[in-house]
Amino acid sequence: MPYAPVSLARKFDLFSEQWQPKVVAEMNDYQFKIARLEGDFIWHSHADTDETFLVLDGTLRLDFRDGAVTLTTGDLFVVPKGKEHKPFAEREVKLLLIEPRGVVNTGDERPSERTAVNDIWI
Repeated sequence: MPYAPVSLARKFDLFSEQWQPKVVAEMNDYQFKIARLEGDFIWHSHADTDETFLVLDGTLRLDFRDGAVTLTTGDLFVVPKGKEHKPFAEREVKLLLIEPRGVVNTGDERPSERTAVNDIWI
């Protein structure tokens, strides 16, 4: 096994598409995914799992039906399972997501143009 860190900065240099999370590491059944986000996403929830957002660069607002939370660089927030939410970024955000393997980015909503292909490693 090679002993080498994962350079998130180098990984971000390898792609430019928005709302398409890329897997950079796994721990047990959890994946660490990076993503570039800009604009509005769709309302969705994940019935069976929490979802962790860690903002690496930028400002991200997570809207909920009963409020919102704004995350800036270095902030982390866990969306509880089953909680409907909608991410929004006025300008591009670089983000680390931590969630179980196989979680679909659009959650329990029907597949749409925003649904990303899962398990894409970078």
